[in-house]
Order: sequence, then C-alpha cells, then structure tokens
Amino acid sequence: MLIDSGITAQRQGQICTVVLNSPDKLNAMSRAMWRDLKAVFLEIQADSTTRCVLLRGAGAHFCAGGDIAEYPDFRFDEAKLRRFHEVEVWGALAAMLACDVPIVAQIQGVCMGAGVEIASACDVRVASDDSKFGAPIARLGFPMAAREATLVSGAVGEMTARAMLLAAEVFPASHMAAQGFLTHIFKPTDLDHACLALVQRIAGLAPKAARLNKQALRALKNGVELEDPYGYANSAEHTEGIAAFIAKRKPIF
Repeated sequence: MLIDSGITAQRQGQICTVVLNSPDKLNAMSRAMWRDLKAVFLEIQADSTTRCVLLRGAGAHFCAGGDIAEYPDFRFDEAKLRRFHEVEVWGALAAMLACDVPIVAQIQGVCMGAGVEIASACDVRVASDDSKFGAPIARLGFPMAAREATLVSGAVGEMTARAMLLAAEVFPASHMAAQGFLTHIFKPTDLDHACLALVQRIAGLAPKAARLNKQALRALKNGVELEDPYGYANSAEHTEGIAAFIAKRKPIF
C-alpha cells in the first residue's frame, strides 16, 4: 500500500511502516493526512498477514502538530470545526485505537499537539533522548478537542496533560519516560536500529495472541467483557506455542 498525500505506508514481510511524510513542515498533519491515516489503519486491520506496525515521521522529526496554514479555511466555522475534529481527526485516531495489530511509535525531534495524539494511540512508544513533547495550542487561542484530550491525558498522565494544555509546557523525553509515556529512550544514532529490533521481535511472536491481547486491553479500558475470552483454546498457535516450549525449540507462528 502507498498513499502520497503526506502519509506513506509500505509493507515488508510481516511489518508495515507508516510514515508521516511532510518533512518540509516537520510532518505537521494536514486534513488530507488525517483522512489517509484512517484509511491506512483500516487497511492494516483488515490484513491478517501484518504482525506489527512501525509509525514514524520522515526526516528528523515525528510531528509538529497540525498544519496551521489550513486553519483559516475551517476553524472559524463551528460546523466545519466539528467535522474536522469529530470525523477527520478522531476518525484516524479511532482507527488506530481499534487496530488489533501492535503499533510501535518511533519518535524523534518534535512531537507536538497532533503528534502527541497520534503517539498516544500507539501501543509502544520509543523516542530519541533529544525529542520534545507538548501541546502548546493555548498560544493559538483554542483548546484540545474533548476526546483527543481524554486520549492524551490517559497516555501522558493527568498532571502532564494539564501542564501541556494550561501552561503550554514542553517536556523532554526523560520526563515523558518517567510518566510512563515512553517505553525506552535511545540516542538518536541508535533509534532506528532499536526500533527495527523491537518491531521484528513483536512480529516474531504469536500474532493472534497479540490481537487478542489488544482486544482484551481495549475491552478492559472500556469496561466491557470479551464475548469469548477462551475461544483460542484449541487454536494452532496455542498448540504450537506450548508444544515448542515443552520440546525446547523455537515456535513457528
């Protein structure tokens, strides 16, 4: 798959790499990019052969936020603003959240506003030690949309979210790791190799178990129960995993 609006997606084997690809604007998200991000993740969800997604920005940065140059075209009309947030932005984030394939965010440089939202919808977040995080939209005179703010607050922690939104504070990777937002921090020169090793490790593990884990975690967060939580009992993947362990060999999933 390949989309050229500013989102590119390329599958190599069992790994799909999704790139926020507008480096001249530090990968700021345009409306077209939000729509195509949704389309990409709907396609990934429907593809049973993809085992892991690596999501990163092109060049030296993850995402600087929204494409402010577009804002005068729609932000001052309530109906258009509602559609932007509820259909375009949340449509993409919801598709990511509903995706059963593990998503790894590779973060470098700036990760602001929309970038923090996109990263918050990923399962594992890895960053370079010089990356910066924030949502200083108070300087632009508007709040973060409610569902987006809920997503971000749940990922970065309430106090960090309040500081980002109310004081326009920008935090280093070390702070975000301490808050549990980041899994690992690496030197910029080591980030590519570390993320590749991580996604390859995930792709080598049991793919259906990963999907079931994501479904269970999502159900727990939403306060619902899975319909058939033990339906995997006689699955080939389950049988192979146990048999391989007993035989002291590497499982073939």
